[in-house]
Amino acid sequence: MADSAPLLLPSYTSASEETHPPLPLPLPLPQHCGVDGDKHAVRSIDDAIEACVGRTGSAQLLRAIFVALAWVFDAQQTFISVFADAHPSWHCTDTDARACSAAAASTPCGLPPGAWAWDLPASASVVSDWALECAGPSLVSLPASSFFLGCVLGGLVLATLADSALGRKGMLFASCFIMSLTGILTAFSPNVWAYSALRFVCGFGRAMVGSSALVLCNEMVGRKWRDRISICGFFCFTLGFLSLPALAYANRRSSWRQLYLWTSVSSLCYTILLHFLIHESPRWLFVRGRRDEAVAALKHIAVSAGSNSVNSSFSSLYNVGGEETWNADVFSAVKMLYEKKWAFRRLAAVMIVGFGVGIVYYGMPLNVGNLGSNLYLSVTFNALAELPSSLVTFLLIGKLNRRGSVILFAAVSGACSVACVYIASPAWARMAVEVVSFFSACTAFNITLIFAIELFPTCVRNSAISMAREAIVLGGALAPLLVAEGRKRGLFVSFGVFGLAIGCCGLFAACLPETRGRSICDTLEEEEHKQTIDSSATV
Repeated sequence: MADSAPLLLPSYTSASEETHPPLPLPLPLPQHCGVDGDKHAVRSIDDAIEACVGRTGSAQLLRAIFVALAWVFDAQQTFISVFADAHPSWHCTDTDARACSAAAASTPCGLPPGAWAWDLPASASVVSDWALECAGPSLVSLPASSFFLGCVLGGLVLATLADSALGRKGMLFASCFIMSLTGILTAFSPNVWAYSALRFVCGFGRAMVGSSALVLCNEMVGRKWRDRISICGFFCFTLGFLSLPALAYANRRSSWRQLYLWTSVSSLCYTILLHFLIHESPRWLFVRGRRDEAVAALKHIAVSAGSNSVNSSFSSLYNVGGEETWNADVFSAVKMLYEKKWAFRRLAAVMIVGFGVGIVYYGMPLNVGNLGSNLYLSVTFNALAELPSSLVTFLLIGKLNRRGSVILFAAVSGACSVACVYIASPAWARMAVEVVSFFSACTAFNITLIFAIELFPTCVRNSAISMAREAIVLGGALAPLLVAEGRKRGLFVSFGVFGLAIGCCGLFAACLPETRGRSICDTLEEEEHKQTIDSSATV
């Protein structure tokens, strides 16, 4: 097809105008993820979809919120090791008080068998179930580290599939299915090695849940709701995180295997419903040249929006040429990100910011045990801190400058994290400062992901978001090592390094262009054209 083949949009006509059809609006859809022809007359896919489906209806919003529920199960699998792999408390049973007091300050490893006992049933934790209380820190932290390493590898291998072969819904379904199935199998692990291997596979599959759900939510709704529907995902992640202390506390005298079953079986049921209830993103289908499926998805969305407000004829949407070939292989999107200098600079800056945010975001919940407070309460306070973070983002995202907000919240989180090292008493003060640090990191996390969505066009958006989350998870993979070292060498190795990392990395947001109030683009060339216009307006 010619690069400037027009896409004729459905018209909105009154009864008196039916005999005088309006002129078609041209929408170039070139083969190479770009726009040609008269740049000033270009209409984007975004304009076409908005014209076809009209306003965003309640049914459409409910489906987008249902997609966002994937974050609930994502959060549960991410932080479940805080309870399943916890070091349980113990007490001495030996009548020799002297021998008991000699070991009570550290571990029961020096006591003879029968001289001590766990406070809870041995099956309550992986550590007590498999007698890992005297094992080295590398073995005890192996399951958690394996999970995050799986996330890193999964992000690298699967990142471009949502932009190329599988699509947003296909990738989300596959990721949720792998995460759910391996979570169920984890409950039947015979030893720590099989357990760690299954956690690795779970992390590999889970790597794309958040990014695929986030992008699919955004592409299911109109412009008015994009910012807010993204934050619904953050709310759902908070709900998943917040549900864990409650489930773990109710399960404290049962096996850790039950905790995996409760979370994974419900996740599998959600995955099955997702397959039957949710359509693929019409925006992605158009970019891929799958016109029949795109029109079918748009018709479904239009009915959800209300048949009285939209034109029911979508035949003109078929006026697109052959199938797109710009991302024929699964790594084309990543190649395009690296070949375009402006895209590479944006991706590098977002990933550096994400790395610093990820260290604190994933590290703080793992590190609360070093504060000496109740584990269930500490994790609950951290989970509760995500609620006001999501609420602040929801209420203010339309007014917040992305660049300045990321820098500000990263700096506050870093300062409070370092303060945890030097505030020894009272204990509530140090906990309060830690919660403020986590709250700021959560807010920076939320804004960074929304920022990344606005920075990259549709044809590479999922890959870019995946790489940004990859950097966040990489920071999370480093966090358990810092937490373990902090137990031995002092709080500065954990809280201090956390603070310095997020504070310094957050400064790289200054390298990114401000995106508040800008519409999102669908092609790389469209984004470049917008940069040219913005530069001319500035001059």
